[in-house]
Amino acid sequence: MDVPEALRYTTDHEWLRLESNEAVVGITAYATEELGDIVFVELPAVGRHLQAGEAFGVIESVKTASDLYAPLGGEVLAVNEDLATQPELVNAEPYAAGWMVRLRLDDPAMADGLMDAGVYRAQIGG
Repeated sequence: MDVPEALRYTTDHEWLRLESNEAVVGITAYATEELGDIVFVELPAVGRHLQAGEAFGVIESVKTASDLYAPLGGEVLAVNEDLATQPELVNAEPYAAGWMVRLRLDDPAMADGLMDAGVYRAQIGG
C-alpha cells in the first residue's frame, strides 16, 4: 500500500502535505481502493474557511458517496479544478494530480497532531 513518508494522515483517510504555512490535501490510496472507481468530486469554494474536522466536500464512487473532511483549519486558497471533469485522477494519482484543496493553515504546528506514515500504515493494516 502506497503511504508516502512525507505526508500526515487522518483517521478519515485524508492526507496533508505541509508547504510552509500552506497545505495540500487529498485522500489516500487506501481510501481510493475502498471507494472503487471515483465518478464525482464536489469541492468547496475558494475563500471558504474550514474548521479542523469539518466536511468540505463529497466524493462519489460507483460503490458509495462519502464526505471529505478538513485535516486542519484554514482558508481554501485553491481547489483542483481538473477533478470536475476528470474525477478518476483521484484513483490514478491520489498523492499528485488527484489532490483536492490547498489551504492557508490557521496553525501549521497542528499538523504534528496528525498521524505520520508509520502510524497510518498500522491503522490500515499495512
